[in-house]
Order: sequence, then C-alpha cells, then structure tokens
Amino acid sequence: MKSVAVYCGSNPGLDVVYADQAIALGQAIAARGMRLVFGGGNVGLMGIIADAVLQKSGEVIGIIPQQLMEWEVAHTGLTELEVVSNMHERKMRMFDLSDGFIAMPGGFGTMDEMFEMLTWRQIGIADKPCAFFNVNEFYSPLVQMMDQMVSQGFLHREQRNDLHVGADIDVMLDWMERYEPVKVDKWLDEKRRPENLR
Repeated sequence: MKSVAVYCGSNPGLDVVYADQAIALGQAIAARGMRLVFGGGNVGLMGIIADAVLQKSGEVIGIIPQQLMEWEVAHTGLTELEVVSNMHERKMRMFDLSDGFIAMPGGFGTMDEMFEMLTWRQIGIADKPCAFFNVNEFYSPLVQMMDQMVSQGFLHREQRNDLHVGADIDVMLDWMERYEPVKVDKWLDEKRRPENLR
C-alpha cells in the first residue's frame, strides 16, 4: 500500500488524546513510506496529521474544495495541494489517489466520506480497505449501530466484518496492507432481489 487517505475532523476534539494519536498515525504512515492523502486543511486533526507526516519527511497530498478554502484554512506547506470545485470531486480525487482509507474521529464530513467508500465497496465500485481508528473508543457506538444493521437484516455479516476497527496503529496498517476484499452479494435474501419481486 503506497498511499492512504485519512478522513478526520477539522476540529481537534476536546481530549488531547485525539491530537496525540493523529501525530502517532502520521508518523507511522511516514515511517512506512506511505503517502498521506487528506482534506487539505490546516486546522483540527487534519492539520495535525499532515504536519506529523511532513515533519518525518513524508509526502502529503491535500484535496480541498474551493468553497472550503477559507473555512478549513488550506494548508500551504504540503507536497501538493489540489483545489477542486466541490465535495463530490474531492471524494473522487481522494479515492483515485489512495490505496486505502482510515477514519479518525471526526464529524459529519468524516462519516460521509468513509461511508461513501464503504458503500462503493458494497456495490462493487471499489475494493480498497477501510479502517476506523477507534481512538478513545470513539467509534464503539457506531460499531453497535453496524451490528444493528446486521441483526435487522440490512447488512451482510460478511460486509460488517470486512473492515477494521481498532486503536493499535501498527495492527491497523498491517491489516490494510494484507487486505483481501470479501466478495458477497448485496442482497441478503435471494427471494427479495428486485428482479424476483416483479
């Protein structure tokens, strides 16, 4: 895996552990010779992880929509900063440049970006690894929601398990580097496939 996208908050969070772990993840990415692809901002966890990679002489590519140039304060010290026209183009460009995706703690934008990648994988558009960096048990309630999706018949157990959730950086990156995608039909019940309901 040569390049990894990290989705994360434009805020730093209330606990210093989030910033500390953003630094640790950035350092680990650089140490493995991977390129960081991120949202291009110089604020919150975005700026922290980018700086951590750069300080270890790593390569960082930022992708930022024009409308967020002022809100997220574009990082001007990157290896490369691409300004795109909208959020959809940002997500597509980050997908094209990355071999895998990590969600650090964040808000609506982080959830939107990671779940779009999971959806693309579910419907066969992509087969790249997705990992939730579960700093401070941040994603544990979300994991419970995923289990609810399975128990109520909206998600395959195999698809629920075809991602990584954990707080150990090396374990997470090792998993991503050896990842092999699960091949499973989107439809849980053959009788409920759209063509069989006509």
